[in-house]
Amino acid sequence: MYNQAGASGSSAGRAVVIGGGIIGLSSAYYLRQSGWQVTVLDKSDFNDNCSYGNAGYVCPSHFIPLATPGIVKQGLKWMLNSKSPFYVQPRLNKALIDWGLKFMKSATPQHVQQSAKPLTDIALLSQHEYERWAKDFDFSYEHKGLLDIFQTEPNREHAKHTVEKAHELGLDAELLSYDEMQALEPHTKINGLGAIFFKCDAHLYPYKLMHGLMDKLKASGVQLQPNEEVTRFEKANGKVNRVITKSGAYDADHVVIATGSWSREIAALADTKIPLMPGRGYSLTLENSPYKLNYPAILVEGRAAITPMDGNKIRFGGTMEVTSTNTPPRMNRIEGLLNAVKRFFPEFDIPMPTVDKIWYGYRPCSADGIPYIGKIKKYKNVVVATGHSMLGLSLGPGTGKLVSEAVNGQPASIDMKAFEVERFG
Repeated sequence: MYNQAGASGSSAGRAVVIGGGIIGLSSAYYLRQSGWQVTVLDKSDFNDNCSYGNAGYVCPSHFIPLATPGIVKQGLKWMLNSKSPFYVQPRLNKALIDWGLKFMKSATPQHVQQSAKPLTDIALLSQHEYERWAKDFDFSYEHKGLLDIFQTEPNREHAKHTVEKAHELGLDAELLSYDEMQALEPHTKINGLGAIFFKCDAHLYPYKLMHGLMDKLKASGVQLQPNEEVTRFEKANGKVNRVITKSGAYDADHVVIATGSWSREIAALADTKIPLMPGRGYSLTLENSPYKLNYPAILVEGRAAITPMDGNKIRFGGTMEVTSTNTPPRMNRIEGLLNAVKRFFPEFDIPMPTVDKIWYGYRPCSADGIPYIGKIKKYKNVVVATGHSMLGLSLGPGTGKLVSEAVNGQPASIDMKAFEVERFG
C-alpha cells in the first residue's frame, strides 16, 4: 500500500526539488527511494531543458575540467570569432566579470591535476547507477566506448599523456593509430591522425531517458509540477519552510536547488552566492541518418561531438557560448559546428538546417569546471546541485544519489570536498 507520501512505509518528510532536468529528476528519484514525499517544480514544462539535446555521453573519460590553462588563452583568440567552438559574448556584466576572474584563477595545471580524481569518482558512480537503471527501463544505453579523434601532432602528443592519466585513474583507454581507428568505422572515411579509444565510456538517447525517468517518478508518487517559476523562499529558524512560485506555495522540510543555468539566481534567494554562468550549446539531429557510425566521437580540434543514438539517428553537438539566457540563437554557431564535422568526416554532406531544426540549451558552468553539490551554510535544509557544465547528463544519477545522501545525513558515496558549494567564499 502507498501512504499519502506516495511510497510504502513512513515518509521522511516533504522534499521540494527545484528544476526538472536530469539533476533534479535524479535527485527526486533517490529521495523518493529513501521515503521522502517529493515534489519537483519546473519553470517550464519539463521538456525543453539541457538534458534533451546533448550528446548523450556517459563519460568517465571527461576527467579534465573546463577550466584548463589552455582554454583561457584559446578563448581570448576566439573572442572575436562568433563561429568559434568557445565564445564569450563581451558585455559589461558584474556576474560575468566575477565568474571570469575566478575561472582564470582556477585554470592552472595544479587544478587540472586535483580535479581528475573527483571528476572520475562521480562519473564512475553515475555510470554504475545508469547501468542499474538500464535494467529497469529502456533508454538505448550502450556501453561500447568513445573515440577522441585528433588531427595534429601536438594533440597526438597530448593524447599519449591523457591515456597515461586515464590508466592512473583506472580507466580503460587505448591510443589508436590511423588504421586502427579507421577499422572501427568502416562505413566512412575519417580525416585524422588517430584517436584515443575510451572503452570506459557509454552513451544513451536523452529523450528516452528523460521520459522514461519521468514515468518512473510519476508511478512512484512523485509530483511533477510544470510552469512553476520560483520567486522567493519563506524562512524561519535557520530553515527554508516554504517555496513560493508565481502561482502557488509548497511546504518543505528539505529543498534541493537543481536549476541548472538559473541556479545562481535561485541560490541568491537562499542568501547563497555561487559563481556560475550559462554556457550555451547547440545540436542538430538527423532522425534517419544516411550516414553510419559505430561509435560516438569527440572531434578534438573541432571541439564537436557526434553520437549515433537509438538505432538510426546521429546527433552533432558542441560549441560553448558564454552568453545570457535571453540572447537569440546564432546560426553561425551551427555553421561552425558543421564545418568542423566536414573537416573530420569529408563524406558527411549536411546542409545548413533551418532554425526550427536546431536545438540549443544552457549548461551551468561553475567557475572552476567542477559541480557544486551539497548543503549550504545559512539554511540547514537546503542542498544545491548544479554547475556540471557539459557533464550534466553524464553525472546525473551520481549527483542525485549524492543529493539524497546529503539530505538524509548519510555518508557520501565519494569524497565530496571538491564539490563544496561555497568553496569560493
